[in-house]
Amino acid sequence: MQITETSVDGLKHEFKVVVAAQEIDAKIQAKLQELTRTVKLPGFRPGKVPLTVVRQRYGGSVTDEVVKAEVGEATQRAVSEHGLRVAMQPVFDVAPYNPGQDLEFKVVLEVLPDFEPVDFATIEVERLVSEVDEAAVDAMITGLAGYSRSSGPMTEDRGAAAGDIAVIDFAGTVDGEARDGMTATGHELSLGQGSFLPDFERGLEGARAGEHRQIRVTFPADYGSPDLAGREAVFEVDVRELRSPVPAVIDDALAQRFGLEDLAALRASARARLVKEYEGLSRRRLKRALLDRLAELHDFAVPPTMVDVEFEAVWTQWESEKEAGRLPPAELGRDPETLKAEYRAIAERRVRLGLLVSEIGRRNGIKVSQDELNRALVAEARRYPGHEREVLDLFRKNEHAAERLRAPLYEGKTVDFILELVRVTDRNVSLEELRRDPDETDGAAA
Repeated sequence: MQITETSVDGLKHEFKVVVAAQEIDAKIQAKLQELTRTVKLPGFRPGKVPLTVVRQRYGGSVTDEVVKAEVGEATQRAVSEHGLRVAMQPVFDVAPYNPGQDLEFKVVLEVLPDFEPVDFATIEVERLVSEVDEAAVDAMITGLAGYSRSSGPMTEDRGAAAGDIAVIDFAGTVDGEARDGMTATGHELSLGQGSFLPDFERGLEGARAGEHRQIRVTFPADYGSPDLAGREAVFEVDVRELRSPVPAVIDDALAQRFGLEDLAALRASARARLVKEYEGLSRRRLKRALLDRLAELHDFAVPPTMVDVEFEAVWTQWESEKEAGRLPPAELGRDPETLKAEYRAIAERRVRLGLLVSEIGRRNGIKVSQDELNRALVAEARRYPGHEREVLDLFRKNEHAAERLRAPLYEGKTVDFILELVRVTDRNVSLEELRRDPDETDGAAA
């Protein structure tokens, strides 16, 4: 086997491989001979099938198997002999093999770049922090009280309005056909909360207890159920009762509804939850600041195919957002080619940062333990109540799915490692500023 590097263009390496016909034919012959001892064919005793019959029956598949093995071996040797670290799946250009002729093919490899991370001690990043004040705790307690409020019979002589609770029976149809999920009995609908389609809630305005109404609604074009999206439905609605919300009293009894001893314990619990929320926001902003700084300080070539793959993911997401009507008007009016150029730059940045973080982790022996991966797997499964077993099975059987859990854990551990080495200064800010999307102010790419 002769392997010749024919071209180096940045991170792309091309190799020409020639395998002598005698070598290929000898391997094909050896495999066919092996088959004669094991193959079972009607009319022949085991181990007595003539070589000519085996060649006629299996010659093509054996040849393909031998050629595939030669391609794999040549690729491994090229990588090993030249000390390359492959970035993406190699591309092969292999012509059909003709017996008696040398096998020639081309291997194209994109490799990972060589670069040296900066001295982290020279980096300074700012951590935004916000204190949990009593007003924030009060707001959370008030919100909890709102969730636990009760209701009582309406005492006013009037029809339903926003803020009221209508106890209703309803049955919906589309083109006269009943559909799953469009029928309920004794449902308590809080008007004005947006839990039902706006057309439905408007159809109940002014309704009184004991009244029957027919309400027509049109499902949004981006409705979650495709067979209902954009369709018109008719609901037959009976109003059983109208009720008024009764605000919950903020006292020890409220705390006990949440399984706590008294109001002081509820406030302590609320404060702890807010502290955790603020710390999470602070960490996200700090991580973003660090990655922005790393992106500024590193400018090395990245494999074009990796950028292509990342760009396709970014652009597909953009098109999905556009299709769902979630893009701002200013974004829709821009020149598509300019947008694509900007998103390709974002894709390149993401790839470069991904390679940088991966290399830092590799050099410093950062690994994700099986225990850490298991905890992440359990947390992911809990996001799908009632389907935990299916989720666990999916991730345990699918290597790519498991990698989607491992990657953010690895990145998080590597970021934590870097943050131990850089200089971090704290700055107190308001909660509003802590929550603000940095892109709103500095336009940095994610």
